[in-house]
Amino acid sequence: MNDILALLKPYRTISIIGMEKNVGKTTVLNHIINKTRGKIPLGLTSIGRDGEETDIVTNTEKPKIYIEKETIYSTAKELFLKGDVTKEVLRTTGINTPMGEVIIGRALSDGYVEIGGPSINSEIKKISDEMLKLGAEKVLIDGALSRKTMASPTITEATILSTGAALSRSIDKVVEKSALTVRLLSTEKELNNNIISVANNLISNNRLGLIYKDLSYSILNVKTALESSKFIIENLIDEVEFIVLKGVFTDKLAEDLIKSTDKIKGKTILVEDGTKLFLSSEKLDLLFKFGVRIKVLERINIVCLTINPKSPYGYEFERERFKFKLQQCVNLPVFDVLGDE
Repeated sequence: MNDILALLKPYRTISIIGMEKNVGKTTVLNHIINKTRGKIPLGLTSIGRDGEETDIVTNTEKPKIYIEKETIYSTAKELFLKGDVTKEVLRTTGINTPMGEVIIGRALSDGYVEIGGPSINSEIKKISDEMLKLGAEKVLIDGALSRKTMASPTITEATILSTGAALSRSIDKVVEKSALTVRLLSTEKELNNNIISVANNLISNNRLGLIYKDLSYSILNVKTALESSKFIIENLIDEVEFIVLKGVFTDKLAEDLIKSTDKIKGKTILVEDGTKLFLSSEKLDLLFKFGVRIKVLERINIVCLTINPKSPYGYEFERERFKFKLQQCVNLPVFDVLGDE
């Protein structure tokens, strides 16, 4: 597990996102807190709620978050007042949650805290930047269930992806889903700056556009994703090189494009980042078979995969087998958050 710290060394903002609840995100967070104790001033926040004793969904025990003196953390007012550390208020943010305004504070003693920050990415980014200004050298953001958009490079510089037995009773299904998520989030970035500039301009104002080989472009006026396939098919001529999508690229759109026209062959579909790809392995492979490339404007930087072989539903996988299977399927370091200790 110490190698995680080496992987994180170049980055100032790190998100920890989970494939499911109870896959060990907070355990990873606590590990990093423990290993950096007395060495690196940390900033902590969460896009959900972390540090409570019991999971309100599964009614199972959750790891608490123990921080050291001088740690900067942001949390909703209700949780800020509950923490057993002595603390000072550094900033009020004007960002409100169901548990009150988000407050940025500093721990004046060691102790347990609960963290619950805003749920909007732009607000997380604002709070993260503020904690860096206040003296944190690294900001760790504990993610919520299915909030993979927080891994966007516009929010955090690096991402840890956590998976575990809580995802399914089948070890093969967990491995398959985890490998697919890594594959989608790590989708290749478009490197041509001229293409990136045109695509960003299209996406900032429109849902859908086409970029031609001479770098000219056209805007396709659609209001919903359902209309996208019809407009793309009608306008797909040989000179089109890129199809630029704002928002998600789904199995349904992929299937419509493949079934409707041979002209999709050789084209590149460009989306904002890997969190916008909602594709199954089957459709992804089919697109590649048809010669369709998929690229992103910003590539998500997943530095490692962490695993939790235990499920809160009363079963668990054999640790080494689970880790080995994942290592065979992903080109990333894989850490067992407890077994490697």
